[in-house]
Amino acid sequence: MKTMAISTFKANALRLIDEVSKTHEGIVITKRHRALAELLPYRSQKKRPIPGRLSSALLHEGDIVSPLGGSLWESCK
Repeated sequence: MKTMAISTFKANALRLIDEVSKTHEGIVITKRHRALAELLPYRSQKKRPIPGRLSSALLHEGDIVSPLGGSLWESCK
């Protein structure tokens, strides 16, 4: 990632935005050697969250109070 002074960025902003969109490499904008902002390429969110997508992965347990596997232990008999 490139680092650039704010004065240089201000003078070349449009060109730098085009460059970031083409190279997909971000730029850190600094003022007196302190990072102020970061210019990153836009990445579209192709995957949208689908409500209920994981519902088939869940297991419904009827009784959640009694211990699991109670019939496997002789002490529970």
